[in-house]
Amino acid sequence: MEDIFGPEGVLAHHLQDYEPRPGQQQMAAAVSELLLSTVESNDSAPDWTSALAIEAETGLGKTLAYLIPAVLSGRRIVVSTNTRNLQDQILKREIPFIREYIEPDLKALCVKGRQNYLCLYRWHQLSAAGQGELFDDSANQRIVGWIEQTRFGDRAELDWLPSQSPLWQKICCQSHFCLGGDCPDGPQCFLNRLRREAANSRLLVVNHHLLFSDLAVRRGGYGEVLPRYEAVIFDEAHHVEKVATQFFGRSFSRYQVSDLVGDIERSALKDLSRHRQKELLKKVHALSGRMEQFAALLPLEPGRFVLQELLVSGSELMEKRDGLLRAFAQLAEGLDAVGKGQEPWAQYNLRCADLQEQLEFITTESFDDLPEEENRFIHWFERREKNLVLSATPVDVSEELQASLFSSVAACVFTSATLTTAGDFKYFFKRMGLSDDTPSLSFPSPFDYAAQTLIYVPGDDFPEPTGHGYQQALHTQLKLLIEAAGGRALILFTSFKALDLAWQALKDDLHYPLLRQGTAPRHELLRRFSSKTDAVLFAVASFWEGVDIPGESLSLVIIDKLPFEVPSDPVMMARMNRIKASGGNPFYEFQVPRAILTLRQGVGRLMRSSGDRGVIAVLDVRLFSKGYGRRFRNSLPPSPIVRDTDEVVRFFKHTKDDDDQRK
Repeated sequence: MEDIFGPEGVLAHHLQDYEPRPGQQQMAAAVSELLLSTVESNDSAPDWTSALAIEAETGLGKTLAYLIPAVLSGRRIVVSTNTRNLQDQILKREIPFIREYIEPDLKALCVKGRQNYLCLYRWHQLSAAGQGELFDDSANQRIVGWIEQTRFGDRAELDWLPSQSPLWQKICCQSHFCLGGDCPDGPQCFLNRLRREAANSRLLVVNHHLLFSDLAVRRGGYGEVLPRYEAVIFDEAHHVEKVATQFFGRSFSRYQVSDLVGDIERSALKDLSRHRQKELLKKVHALSGRMEQFAALLPLEPGRFVLQELLVSGSELMEKRDGLLRAFAQLAEGLDAVGKGQEPWAQYNLRCADLQEQLEFITTESFDDLPEEENRFIHWFERREKNLVLSATPVDVSEELQASLFSSVAACVFTSATLTTAGDFKYFFKRMGLSDDTPSLSFPSPFDYAAQTLIYVPGDDFPEPTGHGYQQALHTQLKLLIEAAGGRALILFTSFKALDLAWQALKDDLHYPLLRQGTAPRHELLRRFSSKTDAVLFAVASFWEGVDIPGESLSLVIIDKLPFEVPSDPVMMARMNRIKASGGNPFYEFQVPRAILTLRQGVGRLMRSSGDRGVIAVLDVRLFSKGYGRRFRNSLPPSPIVRDTDEVVRFFKHTKDDDDQRK
């Protein structure tokens, strides 16, 4: 790796502004050693312990540090990311560079979920039906022209089509509509073309959702989404547990039922005789009615709630559930009689059977006498504004990862800027089901936090978040800090309620361009914020990570309080109960580590380049007043910690003076 990453290596000669970093070279060497040692023999059974965890903070250059060894290994490797931005960076920046200077014959491909690609059969069916309410002549002509020149029919190429377009939902590839080998458009199918290309590619770039979709399909014996691969590199690996939880669980929703009902109704009215229409639609409407009866017996309050107690105590609810299951079975019989195995009726039948199976699994009463640590799933439901979702979620995904991932590939690399809590990987290893002696590396950011940043925490007289006068004190601090920085602030809140209260308290007192999450799409808010040098952005949730704004536009990151999650969430409760039943302490073993990882993501929004300077303000005195505060402090960057706002004012004054001198 010295010939590539060293002071006289390929990167130094050909990559603009490249600075050789020992950590980057060490990471590349470790990834290379793992890949070469574990995939040398195709005959050897995969060893689930062949894993490597690497924490590489911002500025190290970790993407090239794993991509180059992956390419040079000569094996088919999947790189899995959590965000589209990182996928785009890999494909548009890193891969072209590697092809030009390191591996000219590299075949790399981005593979997305099938709903991202056009289904020619569905497009031709929709066009023939003349459903003009979905698209006008102009849109029709633009898609026709696009189909003639696109390679894979990727929806991302249609930048003029709204993100929530009902048209795309009708013409994209979906498994329950796929005719497989019987499709008349099979030879020209974009998805088939993509799969052939993927089979000939050594490097596949996917997102976590697609990778776990592939693992779930393989485990269920239904084929595969991706061609066989020998190793997986997870970037943004701190999201792996969350995504795995979704794909190894079960779900059933009212929207899925109404979607099936609508599709059957349209096909029946178009293709069936009046008599057959009447018979089939009778069963369809019966299913809709049973669904609404069942839904009406579940509490109407929005939110997520445990389902098990309702199933045990609600005899009427179980009766309605049984009636809904019978309605699915009767509709399946009707579809079979009408279609006799022909399309689209066979696909409707499969969807009907799948929904019936999911509902039955989720609502089957579990054994109350099982020890807490033996309950594999938590059964819960969520009321949304227009939907009802029932779920069965694995309490612990480590067993699922062992069965589907670690047993099927030779090597796994997990990397992210945030994997450790207070300097160790114990929490991450436990959640992934990895042994404590799994090889790991941790590389701090090369940025000079000590000289270029401050961390501000209020003094001891500042109230704790549950204390009297906290809101007023918080808003006073926000105003003072923002004015000291001259705007240029990203304020990260732990709830929309806290954001709304701060916005109402400050919007008339701050004389800077103010931006607020929810008033425009995320990308548009970030574009506006980064285009100014005095704006203030109020945000929650998704803005805690993935915000990459180097330079003067962002010089102050404010976090209202330590980001502990609400413990009343059913999945959170189940996982905490599992730890408690095993004799552990769920607060210190689960809640604190999760909050530390989230805090580190938020803090990481400040320093995005070596020239950045600024202040990180965490307005929560529990960092010093509580015993666990030390673990949080030990997880923060090596910035000087100050507890007096005068220090912040002086910092920004000196920064401004330095900038004026350079000008």
